[in-house]
Parts: sequence; structure tokens; C-alpha cells
Amino acid sequence: MKNQILSLAFLSAFSMQVMGQQSLTVKVSNPTKKERKDVPVVLSLAKYGDVQKAVVTVDGKEIPSQLDDINVDMTNDELCFLVNLDKKEAKTYQIKLFQEGTQNQYPERTFAELCLPSRNKKLAKNKQDIYLRSITFDQRTVDPYHYVHSHGLCFESELIALRVYFDHRQTMDIYGKTRKGLVVYDTQFYPSEEQLKAGSGDDVLWVGNTYGLGALRGWDGSKSLMLDQVKYRTQRVISEGPLRAIVEVEDKGWTPAPGLKPVTAIIRYTIYAGHRDIDCDVFFDKDVSNYRFSTGLINVKNSTEFSDKAGLRGCYGMDWPTGKDDGIHKLETVGLGIYVPMKYLESEKQANVNDLTYVVKPSDNKISYKLAYTSANENFGFKNEKEWYKWLKDWKEDNEAPVVIEVK
Repeated sequence: MKNQILSLAFLSAFSMQVMGQQSLTVKVSNPTKKERKDVPVVLSLAKYGDVQKAVVTVDGKEIPSQLDDINVDMTNDELCFLVNLDKKEAKTYQIKLFQEGTQNQYPERTFAELCLPSRNKKLAKNKQDIYLRSITFDQRTVDPYHYVHSHGLCFESELIALRVYFDHRQTMDIYGKTRKGLVVYDTQFYPSEEQLKAGSGDDVLWVGNTYGLGALRGWDGSKSLMLDQVKYRTQRVISEGPLRAIVEVEDKGWTPAPGLKPVTAIIRYTIYAGHRDIDCDVFFDKDVSNYRFSTGLINVKNSTEFSDKAGLRGCYGMDWPTGKDDGIHKLETVGLGIYVPMKYLESEKQANVNDLTYVVKPSDNKISYKLAYTSANENFGFKNEKEWYKWLKDWKEDNEAPVVIEVK
């Protein structure tokens, strides 16, 4: 009898373990004749219940993976892992999903931060310590830009780092790294003299009232409009890493242009480990099929411009990172790029002194485009504009020939 009880207890424990675990196989194929590195594979977890832990293996070896709660309801919505594939190669990945447990720890390759200035005025500018997941400002707030440290949330991969200004511009500003690695937690976009000497990099672009790198704006039929009419502005960190950082800007009650009804837009930025490009996905809460918006790039001073007239545009040039020679900073050379898939592209406007503009249109109440940049300070970057524009062309080709994902 005692042995029977032990056997039943063992079977019960084993059954509970099996019930709490699900397995699936994912085949990922590279359709191109180019090597693909750090390609993201993102799977919805909607039909797998409350997944608390995932383990991904290939050829019997575990690889890093990440679970993300996208809508912040305390249930993981997506599983992400990165794959490396040779030309025309296919690999099969084994995935185990668990209802209990905690995710294994992997090397941090991305990061995100939203921070307020500390009440301790003795702390250095790169040592502020009030960390937030989200903050919302009412339209009556005159200057949220100076209330939030770094003027807005920051996020990064090992290659690049950015911040999104918390005001009516919502411009993305860029940080030029000298070598690969994460810097935002230590510098908060304000490196000390010691950090600069050690090669931490620094802010490398003056953006003013321009798009900077790909800010979304309104469009009135003839010109771009900043986000002046917004009832509530929110910035939030969805995920820091280790494989991707996800941040959002939400504009609730935004009137994009005179005569239009207010909408709510969630602008989601995602950056993956090993990448110098950012996904920008904009979600609207209602039918905006007859609305038009604008985005683009700052027309960097002393720059050349590239366009394929089919959704890919870039520039490469030099300017002072503070907008003028302040006797402290040096001239910085940067290359910028934007890729808008044709389904979202309405028209390309001729460059003016400030901006390179695309007029964009929603499809299924969404707009998606991609952004990228380089700094001449990088010891892993590009020698000149020719190399940068070639990279942009290859980047578009890769995006238009994605890996094929089969879940079995």
C-alpha cells in the first residue's frame, strides 16, 4: 500500500509537470544568398496560456530568449529569440514553455531607462536615481521636457543609443558610441569627463525642431505639424532586454491637423541586440484611413542625400552637436536612414533646409517604418557616405526578404 501511494504521488507530480510544460518546434529559413545575423524571431504566446519561462535550444544547445508583456497586463505576450543563418540555410529550434518558474538569465545586449531627476542635488548628472516604468503628463503641464531626466526615455543596443524628447516635438536624438557596448545606465546621455576620456561616446546630433531621426508628425496637406494638440502624453518602458528593448510614446487625444477628430496614437520603438536599426510601429485607436501623417530625417548640415524614390532615404553629413561651435564640442559626422514600406508611403517631398520628408498613410489603423543611423566615431562603423548608402540598400533588401518562420 505504501509503495502504491508513493507511485501515485510520483505520477501525480509528473502529470502536473507535463501539464505545465508545452513544446513546439520552429523552423527558420533564410531565403537569401546572404548571411543573416541576429535576426529576430518573435512568436505570439496567445494560445499557450500564462507562460512564465521559455527555453529555446538549437542542435541541443540553449540560446538566449526573452519573454515580453507587451500590453502590461502581467501576462507574457511574446517570445523573442535571435538566429544566425548562413546563405539559404534553415535551422530547427526546439522551444519549451513553462507555466511556472522564472526566465533564465542571459547576457544583457539591450537596455532602456525612464528616469526623473533626483531630489538629491549633489548627485552627478549621470547618477540620477528615480527610475520609472511610465509617466503621463496632462496638457496643462508647460514643460515636461525639463521635468524628465535626459529629456525623455532612453534605449539602446550595443551599437547605438537614443532618447525620445518628451514634448511636442517627440524627436529622437542620437548618441554616438566609439565601441560596442551598453552606455545608457552609466552615462544617462550625459557622460562625465572621465567617461568621455575612456571612450564612452556622446550626443552627436543637434535636432532642434526637425524630425531628428524619424519623429512622427501630423500633416495638413502642405506641411508637417508638431504634436501641439495632445490631451495626455505618456512615455513607458515595456522591456529592457536582454535581446530587445521596447519603449512606447502614447499621445491620447491628439489632433494631428486642424479639422480632424482627435485620436490616440501609440508609437512603439523596438531595438534588437546586434542592430543599428529601430522598428517604429504606430497604432491608432480608430479609423484614420483618411488621415495623413509625416516623418523623415533632419537634413544634416553639409550633408549629401540618397533616395531610391521607393521608401528608402538617407543622408550623411557634419554638424555641431549643440547647433553651433561652443568651443567645447567637435564637429560630428553622422549618417541617417529611414525605410518606409510602400503600403504606408504616400509621397516623398523635396528636401528643404531642415528636413527630408515622407508623407505616410495608415493601413489597418497602423503605420510601420524603420530607422537607422551611424556615427563616424564608431570603431565598428563606416568610412564614408558611399559605405553608408550601400548599407542602407542592403538593409532594405533584407527587410523585403525576411526569414521564413514555420511553427510546428
